[in-house]
Parts: sequence; structure tokens; C-alpha cells
Amino acid sequence: MLEKIRDAHTDALFSAILWLGDLGECYRFFDDLCTVAEIKAMAQRLHVAELLSEGRVFTEIAEITGASSATISRVKKCLEYGSDGYRAILGRNRR
Repeated sequence: MLEKIRDAHTDALFSAILWLGDLGECYRFFDDLCTVAEIKAMAQRLHVAELLSEGRVFTEIAEITGASSATISRVKKCLEYGSDGYRAILGRNRR
């Protein structure tokens, strides 16, 4: 799966993200890079992943996040069969 997205441009993007020094820089970079809807969608998927990892059920997650069942299913599939990206982040103290 990773090979599907990996190229020099994606490497440059991810390297740029790693160079961001603080939350303020992240906000400014992503404000320039993405639409508000794209940022909100990514944030929603991460929230869904958190709730799934807590053992919450689909209906509760949909109510809390406003995510569609398709989004919740996709995140669940990634948690179960993906590249462990969500798990890497969820395993760290983020707040």
C-alpha cells in the first residue's frame, strides 16, 4: 500500500511535515496546503480512530463525530489491516 503513494514529491511533503516545529507552524502550513474541509476530514478520521480504539460502537461514533458509516468502516479497516499509522499516533500521548 505504501508504494502506491511513495514518490519524491510525497517524500518531500512528509519531510516538510516532520520539520514543523510546533502546533502554530502546523496550523499555518496546513492552512496553506489544504482546504478547511480536507483538514476537518482528516481530524475527523483521527477522532474516529481514537473512539474505535476505545471500543466504541459505530452508532455512538457517528453521533459523537458526525462521521458517516463509510468513514467509520474505512478507519476500522485501516486499524485492522492497514499500515499501523493510526496505532503509532494513538499509542503516543498527544494531548
